[in-house]
Amino acid sequence: MKSVFCLIFGLVMGQVHATGPYPSDVIGVQEQQLSADYWISRTSDAHQILLDRSQIQTLNEKTFEQQPELIRLVDIPGQLTSTQLRERIEQVSSIPSGDRFYADGRKLTKADYQKYVQNMNLDGVKKLNPVRFALVTQRTNMRRFPSADKTYNEAMDLDIDRFIETGLFPGDALAVYHESLDGQWVLARAYHYLAWLPKADIAIGDREAVLHYGKKAPFAVVTGAKVFTNFNPEVAQLSEKQLDMGVRLPLWSNAAVKHDLYGQNPYASHVVELPYREEDGSLSFKPALISKNQDVHLGYLPYTRANIIKQGFKFLGERYGWGHDYNARDCTGFVSEIYRTFGILMPRNSGQQGKGSYGQNRRFDANSSEEDKLSALRQLDVGDLIYFPGHVVMYLGDEQGEPYVIHDVHGMAYQDAQGNYYQGGLNGVSVTPLLPMRLSSSISYLDRIYTIKSIR
Repeated sequence: MKSVFCLIFGLVMGQVHATGPYPSDVIGVQEQQLSADYWISRTSDAHQILLDRSQIQTLNEKTFEQQPELIRLVDIPGQLTSTQLRERIEQVSSIPSGDRFYADGRKLTKADYQKYVQNMNLDGVKKLNPVRFALVTQRTNMRRFPSADKTYNEAMDLDIDRFIETGLFPGDALAVYHESLDGQWVLARAYHYLAWLPKADIAIGDREAVLHYGKKAPFAVVTGAKVFTNFNPEVAQLSEKQLDMGVRLPLWSNAAVKHDLYGQNPYASHVVELPYREEDGSLSFKPALISKNQDVHLGYLPYTRANIIKQGFKFLGERYGWGHDYNARDCTGFVSEIYRTFGILMPRNSGQQGKGSYGQNRRFDANSSEEDKLSALRQLDVGDLIYFPGHVVMYLGDEQGEPYVIHDVHGMAYQDAQGNYYQGGLNGVSVTPLLPMRLSSSISYLDRIYTIKSIR
């Protein structure tokens, strides 16, 4: 591998040095490569439709059939037995096998875990437990236990909270199974995840109203990394509300609000319908404004190579957020939110995605040779997803035969053209060459590739 890498990367570095050095410790990347236009200009058939709406709908249907992690909320029964509910609680809130620590270094004890278990309210599980339905009203996080306490493994990396699971966005639908003892948390099921989240971030509504919200048309899709509703001096809950990439919002006509909404003429804005949490926690719907200078699209984006690249680069430089922490996202959240703008849904975690059978997959195992993997890399198409244990990257294109990727990544290590090992940090959405990147001094990204997935 080293000789192959040095040959390829030496050619690339020669090209890079010809354009002048860029002050960075990220190997093989020049400033012009930090631009979507740079990669689009190098992409054949950049604007070709890869899948149309009907094909995407068929893909989603197959994905939900094939992936046990995904569930159609419409299929959830109206009540759960005590056994069913306890199984779901235990599925989420198992005690970790390894030690966990608080930020001050104190190791969690049995008494600490008992506090979390007590708040799970197992005594509140009835013989039959009604399932309620809700919409998320503000960006929130799902967690392993009904607690906001952050914990870490023995590495004490304070960027990696081991109790956080994933993020949810306004308009996400939930089946609510259970409530914590303190009444501040609910155990809920999104289409792709089951965990605890703050009760204050959802609104409980009629089952049909909740499930119909995501089907309303016409609709707009948030295509920027984050957009915000207009300032609203009358309704604080709707004012400057953050909406992340991939959020789908029903549209109202401007005529429906008669040229005035909260004291503003809506003609230069989109009028969208947002879920609203009433004082009693119940669900209603209210119109809000998103100015037309914000990055939203009427309907889903066309699924093209150019749009895949554009969407990825809208996150460039965003801080890495494990489990959607730090008001950001991690590697799988990054790719999931990009693909949501096309209406494509996928499982939440990297192992579920990488091992999943949806899309077109090329698999590798311990018997796969380096040449097998290099041959597959030479056949990559823009937007293809490359999976390693615990991580995923998205292919952008080649530079002198070297594959380049964009990914949301915490650490950085690589082997330079002279074979020297360097370790630093990225901690954000980054563009890098693939082949020099390493997981450790002895293991390269190439060594650990187990799936290349093309969403077709």
